Amino acid sequence: MREALRAGIAIYNEGYYHAAHDAWEAHWLELEAGTDDERLLHGLIQFTAAIYHARNRNWAGAVGLASSAGAYLDGLPAAYRGVNVAAVRRALETLATDPAVIERRSAPPLTHDGERLHLANLDLEATFLAAGVLAEELGYDEGVIDDGVAYARTDLEAGYETSPFLTLVADFVREPGDRALVFDRLAGHVERRRAEAADVEGLFDP
Repeated sequence: MREALRAGIAIYNEGYYHAAHDAWEAHWLELEAGTDDERLLHGLIQFTAAIYHARNRNWAGAVGLASSAGAYLDGLPAAYRGVNVAAVRRALETLATDPAVIERRSAPPLTHDGERLHLANLDLEATFLAAGVLAEELGYDEGVIDDGVAYARTDLEAGYETSPFLTLVADFVREPGDRALVFDRLAGHVERRRAEAADVEGLFDP
């Protein structure tokens, strides 16, 4: 759960308010309804949705989601699972009564263990998760990203000290200005690795 939390928080803090929930949703759906962990993720998902709607001037949607998100987070510790829950609740209270506040102030930040996370701060597993989320949000071929992550894991497990897949997946997440170029380079490496796998497939079948 920790890596999912951190990936979603970093994605949100970078301004991808709609995409942030994708880092949390799969884990949230596996949790028993009403548990503290489920309430945290449910509340965060609705919080980011409220911010998204407010940024798009859907005031009614923002108010409704802010109210329901606050209800899910109500009663959780101020820093549950390291997330700045108390600050999120305060932001939701404001948003529920004045959704246009988002036009006068920056979106309230999310923190984890006191750190305002950004994509460059993520460790390996959270970076891999963020790569898939960003690919879906920004319209990149998710298959290339998924295979790039898989090949990066394979290279790491094989003991390689460096891997173009690891470097390029990380750069795809951390370098927004070069993202398209990085993706093209990653796609080239992925295509070559796929071709290599296809060349040896079935060679030793009877």
